[in-house]
Amino acid sequence: MSNAAPAPRVIAVVGPTAAGKSDLGVALARHFDGEVVNADSMQLYRGMDIGTAKLTTGERGGVPHHLLDVWDVTETASVAEYQRLARAEIDALLARGRTPVVVGGSGLYVRGALDVMEFPGTDPEVRARLEEELERSGPGALHARLAAADPEAAQAILPGNGRRIVRALEVIEITGKPFTANLPGHESFYETVQIGVDVARPELDERITQRVDRMWEAGLVDEVRALEARGLREGVTASRALGYQQVLAALAGECTEDEARAETVRATKRFARRQDSWFRRDPRVHWLSGAAADRRELPRLAQSLVERAITA
Repeated sequence: MSNAAPAPRVIAVVGPTAAGKSDLGVALARHFDGEVVNADSMQLYRGMDIGTAKLTTGERGGVPHHLLDVWDVTETASVAEYQRLARAEIDALLARGRTPVVVGGSGLYVRGALDVMEFPGTDPEVRARLEEELERSGPGALHARLAAADPEAAQAILPGNGRRIVRALEVIEITGKPFTANLPGHESFYETVQIGVDVARPELDERITQRVDRMWEAGLVDEVRALEARGLREGVTASRALGYQQVLAALAGECTEDEARAETVRATKRFARRQDSWFRRDPRVHWLSGAAADRRELPRLAQSLVERAITA
């Protein structure tokens, strides 16, 4: 019999927005002597708290959380940079004998942290030409082109996310292959147990509506106004975040606050469907019900699933 120690284990909690990932991540970290590593791209931004449903210090239950409040809202997000930061945190936790619990719904960020994944280079001339076209024609036209060239990528990237659309088209032009063809197969960099939190669409839609209502009541408009003074409107990535984009439009007089609120609900529901489709394609994700009727049992079932994987 081998005396080798078991391989390090990482836990990931994934799924659509409002499914209950953050609370489950805290519960698993407390049970497995772990710490949370954030994989929500917008929670990396300082000051973007209400609109990203960032857990308060009290809601974190004493569990350390990493990669929250890393970037200013003027900084452009980069999956490659996130990968570097996330792996440094994961490696440090493993070295200390702690269990990293990666929590988030940004599919490419989760894969960047946990999978064998290298990012294609960039071509300044191609990038400049696409960015000029984005400025001239807007993201909609480029998204339509991406949908024709790579439907899977177009489904994963929001139509308003000009920066990511440009990057996908750049990679297609540089490599001559679809953007998603440049993503590797499902090959794990760390030995990971991935848990997906599954909530049926009608219940999830209702949760999203209630969450947006709570965000408005908690002062999202004031949060956006304060961040606007810190450069949010000029932030290529942060300004496109759900809720923030819509409130910025209202502050600019392009719509009413009520219209911004309703559009945030609609856009978030569409985004949740995209998230669900992304994670469903990964055969390594073990899905557990996060429905209200099952919520009390969810931590116990997740713990049992992780324990079975560790002893398998």
